[in-house]
Amino acid sequence: MNLHEHQTKAIFQRFGIPAPMGKVATTSDQAYEIAKELGGVVVVKAQVLAGGRGKAGGVKVAKSPEEAREAAGKILGMKIKDLTVHNVLVDPGASITKEVYLGITNDRSSGKPVLICSYEGGVEIEEVAKTHPELVIKEPIHPIMGLHPYQVMNVASRANIPREYWQEFGDIALKLWQVFLQNDAVLAEINPLVITGENKLIALDGKMGLDDNALQRHTDLADLRDLTAEDESETQAREAGISYVKLNGQIGCMVNGAGLAMTTMDMTKLYGGDEVGPANFLDIGGGAKADRVAAALRIILSDPNVKAVLFNIFGGITRGDEVARGLLQAYEEVKPNVPLIIRLVGTNAKEGREIIETAQLPNVITASTLTEAAQKAVQAAKGAM
Repeated sequence: MNLHEHQTKAIFQRFGIPAPMGKVATTSDQAYEIAKELGGVVVVKAQVLAGGRGKAGGVKVAKSPEEAREAAGKILGMKIKDLTVHNVLVDPGASITKEVYLGITNDRSSGKPVLICSYEGGVEIEEVAKTHPELVIKEPIHPIMGLHPYQVMNVASRANIPREYWQEFGDIALKLWQVFLQNDAVLAEINPLVITGENKLIALDGKMGLDDNALQRHTDLADLRDLTAEDESETQAREAGISYVKLNGQIGCMVNGAGLAMTTMDMTKLYGGDEVGPANFLDIGGGAKADRVAAALRIILSDPNVKAVLFNIFGGITRGDEVARGLLQAYEEVKPNVPLIIRLVGTNAKEGREIIETAQLPNVITASTLTEAAQKAVQAAKGAM
């Protein structure tokens, strides 16, 4: 789950990280009133969960409330990477002499968090890492011992940050670590951390990504989720307790188990080639009961690109005959109009297949192996295209 800039900077402030805090406007008139209240130069910034706002015209400097109103009018409603801007942040302007990148994320190769810093901030860190990797300084953080002041001083030195800012930089970096740690974040980023004309360090922009699996410990943060930035089907899946990610293919996949789901997707792509592929990742989880199967089937079929649905269910604790009855009940509830290819394996799989075959439902095809199921799903999808 990603947070907007204004939400992130509010968290920064709670942890003592200096950050300008303007106000959010949903209309150009509100932007005018906020700019009038702040006085002086303001910056009107699109609040959208996508990078490249500046390049897309989503960040504008306004020298008066009238200019702020005009800027907000241009930004509100615009699309940035297919996301519509519904809100703008009107922030007080700042005099900038230097921009620095500072962030913490997880390094999966080492299994540790890592502090990342570059004296070339204000741009996408991925671009700096690609063109000038020597300018990106990384410092691993022990997951139990945490981040130490000497590590931060080492980063400041290697990043060529002027010595007179080391203490202030270190204080912000250590507080950013607490932001990352205490909010179960997967990313806590300041870009840019600016050196102002008054020789102060300020977090001018911020970004946070939170671990969805930890949101049960942070109900206040879960309430900040922007549903307008999500695909509706993914929102429905999350509410139903189903792991779902929409893709661009034609074969809907309903599987129990993340590893099996990935394998199923790979097999549909293998036999579908460039023409046909998986329409989604969906892990229905343990216990494929009728209500959950029906919810998952509705979500899959809400995608108009889906031309066939492949069920790949492994019966472990859940018996195959129970799964089969759940599938038949879900079929009656949803009444799908595309071919369904069903593969059951594991406990009572034979009995489950017999139940499905006896029902003689239209557009329902059984398969005994994943290879057979994937091939039949590809054939059915191609036939419906």
